Amino acid sequence: MFRFACDSIEGLTLNQKRETLKALKEAIKVDAARAREAKVALKEQKAKNAEFRRYNAIAKAQAKLDKLLSKPVGAKAIKANRKPSKVTSIQVEAREANEIAAKFAAKKTA
Repeated sequence: MFRFACDSIEGLTLNQKRETLKALKEAIKVDAARAREAKVALKEQKAKNAEFRRYNAIAKAQAKLDKLLSKPVGAKAIKANRKPSKVTSIQVEAREANEIAAKFAAKKTA
């Protein structure tokens, strides 16, 4: 494309070439300004998105904290820190275990 542009300006006068160059420089300035504006707008949008995400994360954490603080913490802490009670066996299970043990002992002696 550059070669085509060079060929097309061969027949122009010096003033026409200067005008063309001036117009190209102006077009480049406009395009560069638009690119900068787009870059700034994109950066601002990213900042807004990050702020929105941060706000949502804070709101979510605050809601979780409010939920935890609204419940009675003392009773749960007492239950969680309580030592487990001693294991108690039910008499039926104990009798069954004794019967099984007696059967094994009888087999060994027989």
